[in-house]
Amino acid sequence: MAGALGACGYGSQAEEDKSAGTVGEGKKLSVDTVRIGYFPNLTHATALVGDQEGIIQRELGGTKLRSATFNAGPSEIEALNSGSIDIGWIGPSPAINGYVKSNGEALRIIGGSASGGVKLVVNPEKIKSLDDVRGKKIATPQLGNTQDVAFLNWIAEKGWKVDAQSGEGDVSVVRTDNKVTPDAYRSGSVDGAWVPEPTAAKLVAEGGKVLLDESTLWPEKKFVITNLIVSQSFLKEHPDVVEAVLRGSVKTNQWIEDNPEKARASANAALKKLSGKALPPEVLDPAWESIQTTDDPLAATLNTEAAHAVKAGLLEKPDLKGIYDLTLLNKVLKAEGRPEVDDAGLGAN
Repeated sequence: MAGALGACGYGSQAEEDKSAGTVGEGKKLSVDTVRIGYFPNLTHATALVGDQEGIIQRELGGTKLRSATFNAGPSEIEALNSGSIDIGWIGPSPAINGYVKSNGEALRIIGGSASGGVKLVVNPEKIKSLDDVRGKKIATPQLGNTQDVAFLNWIAEKGWKVDAQSGEGDVSVVRTDNKVTPDAYRSGSVDGAWVPEPTAAKLVAEGGKVLLDESTLWPEKKFVITNLIVSQSFLKEHPDVVEAVLRGSVKTNQWIEDNPEKARASANAALKKLSGKALPPEVLDPAWESIQTTDDPLAATLNTEAAHAVKAGLLEKPDLKGIYDLTLLNKVLKAEGRPEVDDAGLGAN
């Protein structure tokens, strides 16, 4: 059943788009090239901006950064397992799934990247209150993905019944690729969607209304939407490279915080380069505002998300002890004069 959690929810097919970065100044580290993976999506803003602006490459010095983009969690996990990439930005559900399916041997979560950016957007003519969601057709990106699990848990807490596998019950959960969800909404085949940005903002641009921001359901309005993971073998053999990428990630997040308008434009430029199309302001601006970059992986919320998947019957109770190794991240944060972050008791050490 763990396989149901394989998808990240930003698309159903993998589309690899590899490009080699320009080698920076400085000493080469313990490998000639480090291969990173991420999604062409705003919830992967750290990777988009860090790659686009050359911030991560600068920390790598003479070691070349090579990037690959993916549209689905399973494809990125497969690439990590096969050695096609070494480090990746990815959502919590595929990270959990990759760890569990490998019996704790494939990966480690080594840092945070983003929180938030998930909303329930509905047709205001059909749904005027949260109670009106009952009996309606609501899209989620994919069976068992991060947003699907969150929506199923919200339904259960409302006291409604839905069969997780089929999506049938008091609410019809319609698994729909984010790329086509706006079309499904426009045609009336779904009445709303529980989706990440920028899909949520695209639905609002189509006349939808934000009925619920998922962040309001979490303590301090924070929950993990994107992690930073690494192959355990790469972490063991090349900690200097992993540390450099983490420094780049931390410095990118700081640059995003210090330069929000430039960072938004940089992320959109990266999206245009990767997908051939930039996001229009009416989609980009609200989507960007709802996502928070973070170095903290928000480990306690990942554990809660796993519990929600177990409750929905999509995952057998996993042993996540060891999924985190935040040693290098905390070393980087300490060097930057920042507070260390916690692994919620799920650390490898």
